[in-house]
Amino acid sequence: MSGEQGLTLSDLAEEDAAAAAPARLETLDLIRGVAVLGILAINIAGFAGPMIGTTTPTLLHPVSPLDEAAWAFGFLFFEGKMRALFTLLFGAGLVLFHERAEAAGRDGDQIQLRRLGWLLLLGIAHYLLLWWGDILFLYAACGIAALLMRPLSDRMLLWIALALYYAWHIWGMFDAATAIDAEHAVRDHVATTEQLRLLAARLQPMYDWAAQEMHEARLGWLDLLRVKLVERPFWQIQMISGSFSETLPLMLIGMALYRAGLFDGTLRRKRLIEVSLACTFAGMALTVMFLGWAWPRHFPAVAMQAALVWGLAMPHVLGGVGYAGLLVLAAPRIAPTWLGRRLIAAGRMAFSNYIATSLVMTFVFYGWGLGLYGQIPPARQWLFVLGGWALMLAWSPVWLRHFRRGPLEWLWRSLVEHRLLKNKPLNNRMA
Repeated sequence: MSGEQGLTLSDLAEEDAAAAAPARLETLDLIRGVAVLGILAINIAGFAGPMIGTTTPTLLHPVSPLDEAAWAFGFLFFEGKMRALFTLLFGAGLVLFHERAEAAGRDGDQIQLRRLGWLLLLGIAHYLLLWWGDILFLYAACGIAALLMRPLSDRMLLWIALALYYAWHIWGMFDAATAIDAEHAVRDHVATTEQLRLLAARLQPMYDWAAQEMHEARLGWLDLLRVKLVERPFWQIQMISGSFSETLPLMLIGMALYRAGLFDGTLRRKRLIEVSLACTFAGMALTVMFLGWAWPRHFPAVAMQAALVWGLAMPHVLGGVGYAGLLVLAAPRIAPTWLGRRLIAAGRMAFSNYIATSLVMTFVFYGWGLGLYGQIPPARQWLFVLGGWALMLAWSPVWLRHFRRGPLEWLWRSLVEHRLLKNKPLNNRMA
């Protein structure tokens, strides 16, 4: 790469675009800031380990009522909904970036493909060097597919998204129904021998994988890297196969919602209020109904896994859309506040904050750091969530007082542009 000599035409065009639509960009950044904080709230169980803790808090050992309540709180307000919100924003961002590239006289599709190609590689690095729960590789792969469908009409995008989304999730629930019925029969002490065997076949891999995770979490950093390279080099491909039919549809919905005006305030306010409240209420109501069934049964593992992967598709997408709409409505009031400015800064640095979260939390929980893996129950995990939120809200505005982009945003953009970009701030609005 060569050093940058002054501002290029594309830099000037980007500054003009940012100046022309600050409210739209600040709204997206604020929503992205909320989303990146929310992602930590649902990832913390995976960081604290073992992975099954993201599905149910009770499989490996009993937990206290307070721990169940803390887990249920995250399940109600964050699980699925924040992932949906983040994915909707990624889809909206694909359209926004294309618009800005075309406005600068550049080939938007070509630049997007370079961006997503580098994101694939950065996602591989994130997985190998830090954490198994990387989503960058998944987002890049699905983003390439979404980019190919960008020229389609909004109606067609929505039809494709909803057909793929619900066909996959309905099929999954039918596939899991027999195992869920067996788990229910065992709990009621009326299970047949066949049902006992079926449930054991479903649960034993969960126990085995948790034991394997506990062993690997005690390894040093180099030993853990070797395990990923030698034993699970295609882990991220497997993640795509299991998540493609959720992630791609949500990106397509995000693209359509952006073009419909949900994120930039052009959607009629009364309509936006109706959609936002209806989606949020419906998503919450469906989640509460499921919690009303699962919580008294102490979150049975097979049913919880089926619900999180397939059965709660409706409340997840409704919650994501509802949250997005409510944040758009609230953005004009929130953005000028102390908290709003910090959320906007965190959103502008969402990539850096996402990776920084992995770095801090893997250091806290893994053997190459403080070694707390598998020792922190759900209620105490919220202390680490609050600490992570405080760090993101504290360092993001400080960084942006001195630099135009977050460190990884700068690296990613420089790789795409094949040159080292200047990183001086556009203005002092974050000060």
